[in-house]
Amino acid sequence: QVQVAESGGGLVQAGGSLRLSCVASGRASALPVKGWYRQAPGKERELVATIIANGDTNVADSVKGRFTISQTKARNTIYLQMNNLKPEDTAVYYCNVRSAVLNYWGQGTQVTVSA
Repeated sequence: QVQVAESGGGLVQAGGSLRLSCVASGRASALPVKGWYRQAPGKERELVATIIANGDTNVADSVKGRFTISQTKARNTIYLQMNNLKPEDTAVYYCNVRSAVLNYWGQGTQVTVSA
């Protein structure tokens, strides 16, 4: 059974930190590209960061230097460490796991940053 499950969202003040986790189970755990996207109210879903099997990462300019993506050695869990959070980071954060032919999304976790 394929499952992609996020956790770790919440309410934090500006300047604070949160760490999101995403566990990929079943065939999803072996897919080579894993990442985080976010969607703020009234906006389109956007890329936050991705990590591939060899550990190379891609981080959006809007969060570079503040957010870090990482994965466990088994590559079945990825993390998004978010530091110096800003109100504009408020969004639902989604975990995505994919290959060239398969694409799975988690249910999303809300991150709210108060000014």
